[in-house]
Amino acid sequence: MSLRRQNGFTLIELMVTLTVFVILASIAYPSFRSMIRSNRLATANNEVIALTNLARSEAIRNNRGGGLCGSTDGQACDGEWSKGLLAWSDLDADGVLGSKDSVLRFSLGNPQLSVVGPPGATIAFDGRGRRKAADDQTVVLSPASCKAGEQRSTLTINKSGQVRVTKGTCS
Repeated sequence: MSLRRQNGFTLIELMVTLTVFVILASIAYPSFRSMIRSNRLATANNEVIALTNLARSEAIRNNRGGGLCGSTDGQACDGEWSKGLLAWSDLDADGVLGSKDSVLRFSLGNPQLSVVGPPGATIAFDGRGRRKAADDQTVVLSPASCKAGEQRSTLTINKSGQVRVTKGTCS
């Protein structure tokens, strides 16, 4: 009989290790999924704020205006906020994206998120960085299938062009 010790795992040790791993994974998965959704919403929230600030600062810089709108292709404003967001410089100061205006930046939408912008399809700023619309405009970010209790975010752009973020939950 050999007194040498065998290297490796027994079948029972391997089964116990796999059982512990499965139990830990089943506990961690829902929290991890929730964290991913939360980070996805925070990323989209920051992207909307950045595009709004870019359009506003460009409006002040060129002293004519700028804006933000929903866009599918990054070339024209079509009100499809969930498909993408377009920041543009309003060189002719008319408050709408036209052929003379230049696109500053286009951000493609995330199919996992729903973005609902103002009904007028654009958030336009004048040469002083103030919004052209009379009432506050909002952009609502939420998961595409917003279930009760999931996070959602409402960005309100006031008359002076400042963005206020309100966190809430889906109902």
